[in-house]
Amino acid sequence: MTVLHLILREMGRHSVAPFLAAFVALLGHRLFAQDFEHEPINYATATPDNPVSHLQARLDDGTAQLQYDDKVGYLKAVLDGLQVPISSQTLVFSKTSLQRHKITPRTPRALYFNDDMYVGFCVNGDVVELSAVDPQLGAVFYTLDQEPVEKPRFARQVDNCLICHGSSHTRGVPGHFIRSVYVDGVGFPVLAMGTHRIDHSSPISKRWGGWYVTGTHGDQAHLGNLIVTGKHEREPVDNSAGQNLTDLTTRFKTSAYLSPHSDLVALMVLEHQTEAHNLLTRANFQTREALYSETRLNKELGEPDGHRWDSTNTRIKSSCEALVKYLLFCDEAPLTGRLQGSTSFADEFAARGLRDPQGRSLRDFDLQTRLFKYPCSYLIYSRSFDGLPSEARNLVYRRLWEVLSGSDQGKSFAHLTEVDRTAIREILIATKPGLPEYWKSPVVSE
Repeated sequence: MTVLHLILREMGRHSVAPFLAAFVALLGHRLFAQDFEHEPINYATATPDNPVSHLQARLDDGTAQLQYDDKVGYLKAVLDGLQVPISSQTLVFSKTSLQRHKITPRTPRALYFNDDMYVGFCVNGDVVELSAVDPQLGAVFYTLDQEPVEKPRFARQVDNCLICHGSSHTRGVPGHFIRSVYVDGVGFPVLAMGTHRIDHSSPISKRWGGWYVTGTHGDQAHLGNLIVTGKHEREPVDNSAGQNLTDLTTRFKTSAYLSPHSDLVALMVLEHQTEAHNLLTRANFQTREALYSETRLNKELGEPDGHRWDSTNTRIKSSCEALVKYLLFCDEAPLTGRLQGSTSFADEFAARGLRDPQGRSLRDFDLQTRLFKYPCSYLIYSRSFDGLPSEARNLVYRRLWEVLSGSDQGKSFAHLTEVDRTAIREILIATKPGLPEYWKSPVVSE
């Protein structure tokens, strides 16, 4: 079922106007996304360089194989081949993705992820869905047919996925986004009740509509595990029965999945990570596009190569400043009580962290007042960060240093205490290769 079919079906159930507006918006989003199909990005024709393309190369030369399983098809083999942990499983039951005809509250879609991969699975699905984070292309989408063959092949998808995943929802670049929606008994979003686009700035009360959630969170209410029936007004909606669940066996057949859980800590990490990837890609694309436009302008106007225009600096600074703020968790929604996941995800995630001589890591969780103990994103270690054009990467390093050294005490960074800034700075100096030399200079207290 296409997005248009979904909208038309909903039109029969609710007011027509909101759905026509939604479709027009989708068209606008798609047109807006066309910029990255041209020079210098060439999204559809550029050669990918990401975990899926690497795994396919290993399959082609015989150094890797994918074992088919009668229960989950290629899912388990794909997760193993891409080093995606089963504990990262989250479960979404809204019909808001490629195989929506397979998704209901009784058959939710499972999502798995690591720092640069997202994998989707539907029970009895036609394909395994994959999105790989490519340092130069952003999100690159693939499907793998769920039929046993001698030589499995990932098929790149360069059009349909971008209707939603290359729009204003993803900062105008190929990317990802998390939505919280109200869902009826068969999985259709009840759009008339409203939707929420989620990242780490979203309050818990707006999160997880259309998702199963396992774990404990005290009296912090959320929209997870909720199925709406009949006609409802807009919020608030009573979801007391959906709070602090650790067992989903009464909701659906959990044995059909690799895990019976949809861990709330994994969900929170997923929500932070998807937007961080979008902003990394946006900074990459806007810098490359600005430099490309500048080169053409210099040639047309007879300026020397490398002549820098103020407009180029403005474009680069705009995207990089947004990235810096997000990496440092500006506007993060505060927690008001202890969160506890239902799986080993938190321990496994933290164990992968690079640690400084004091044993500190950017992957250490807080889960009492905020997500991480040291509020600087672990994605600073990612290939996407290292793949930023030098003009953008150097600017991000400079701005991070200004904030973490205390020279920038602006309101945007008021959430960072002096202890926070010192700890993050020391962790990065000890663990992040490629830092500029000035990072090693002593910080002078005023």
